[in-house]
Amino acid sequence: MAPGDLQEVLEGLKLGETARAHPELLVGLGRADDAAVYRVADDVAIVQTVDFFPPVVDDAYTWGAIAAANALSDVYAMGGQVLFALAVAGFPREFPKSIVTEVFRGGAEKLAEAGGVLAGGHTVVDAEPKYGLCVTGRVHPERIFLKGGLAAGDRLFLSKPLGTGVIVTAAKADAAGPDVLDGAVRSMLRLNRVAAEVAERVGVRGATDVTGFGFLGHAAEMVQAAGAGVSIDAARLPLLEGAQALADKGHWSGGMKRNRRWVEATLGDRLSIGPGLGPGLAGLLFESETSGGLLFATPPATAGRVREGFRARGEPCWEVGEVTREVGIRVG
Repeated sequence: MAPGDLQEVLEGLKLGETARAHPELLVGLGRADDAAVYRVADDVAIVQTVDFFPPVVDDAYTWGAIAAANALSDVYAMGGQVLFALAVAGFPREFPKSIVTEVFRGGAEKLAEAGGVLAGGHTVVDAEPKYGLCVTGRVHPERIFLKGGLAAGDRLFLSKPLGTGVIVTAAKADAAGPDVLDGAVRSMLRLNRVAAEVAERVGVRGATDVTGFGFLGHAAEMVQAAGAGVSIDAARLPLLEGAQALADKGHWSGGMKRNRRWVEATLGDRLSIGPGLGPGLAGLLFESETSGGLLFATPPATAGRVREGFRARGEPCWEVGEVTREVGIRVG
């Protein structure tokens, strides 16, 4: 669902009362975040999340692996470690069983890469194929990453390039070359495990993963939760190869416009996008992402340790801006 639609649906629930009645529920709908967190001991809390979606690529194994990586990302966005998962799937009755097997195999092997195990699941007959995971992880109750964990002066980092949404959308219209699509697939398959581990070691507290609501949609959630703002340096934002060209040609998913409407309605004049960006790059910041990177903040004193941590693990990371005092988003 679009962020505005989801917000409307949840408004009728007595979320605050539910949270107060369950003090061990550290993160839930009363304080919406990337996953639920429930304390089971002084030093252990359970992280729980679920995510599934229709095919984003033609290859069944790759779709299963991407869907799994995307679901696992919510555990990493809370600073957690993956334990196990249950598969959630729906397939047409006439779907070849060999294809279903490949979807499940892709998901199970990506889960194993994360250090977890597939423990079961549930399937239904559905006209449109869907697959994903209900993931259980663990985190120390005092080391949870939260969307609202930003503080003025923090440096902002992003662990993956933007552009999966526009590339996948273009590929469905045969408008993305194989090299461009392959680059997006490699990015979607990369786990946010390293990003979460590096961030946890330096004491990060403010984080989210960039997925369906787009870069600015998730950034807007963070500034609302934190009562702070972010200033983004557009020149530092990493883009997948070919994403800018496809964006300039208007290969948008339906999610881009919905995300943009919500962010603009939510922030109003507290959203500032410099005219020098152009409509293509500006649109990319609202475009939905699949299995995107972690967006996280750390004090200036530990920013160097973040860079060194990623270099030591052989993965890229980009410093893209800073946290400001005034609530809002500025991109320039």
